[in-house]
Amino acid sequence: AGGEVTAFERGTLGLSARGKVPLRNASGRVVGEVSAGIDAESISVGSDKVVRYTVVIEAAGGAKNVSFEGLRCESGERRLYAYGHPDGTWSKARNAPWESIKLRSLLSYQKALFEDHFCPGGINVRDAREAVRNLRQVR
Repeated sequence: AGGEVTAFERGTLGLSARGKVPLRNASGRVVGEVSAGIDAESISVGSDKVVRYTVVIEAAGGAKNVSFEGLRCESGERRLYAYGHPDGTWSKARNAPWESIKLRSLLSYQKALFEDHFCPGGINVRDAREAVRNLRQVR
């Protein structure tokens, strides 16, 4: 209990790459858990070379955030396009410019997607199949 878990499996999101990490208080005791999943079927690579995907982040208490995002490998940036709602609709993100991934926490999922899966070595994946293949290789 209290360890990190990563997997590539079919679940409530469909086929997805999932990760779970414990939340600890100042003394190190586990006080919660956060899960993140990338919907493999939502991944696309546009003619602009932007890798787009849907991510679901869920807290143990049931709070859930769904977003549609993009990574630009050439410049090392990420962007939020839209937020998902429980009824399946989307709202366009306002004031969401491209921002540097380098400024993100070492533990951010965007940084992990950029470095390990969608832009390994700074090189763009060619298509969604390559991105999914990279996600299957849990690092």
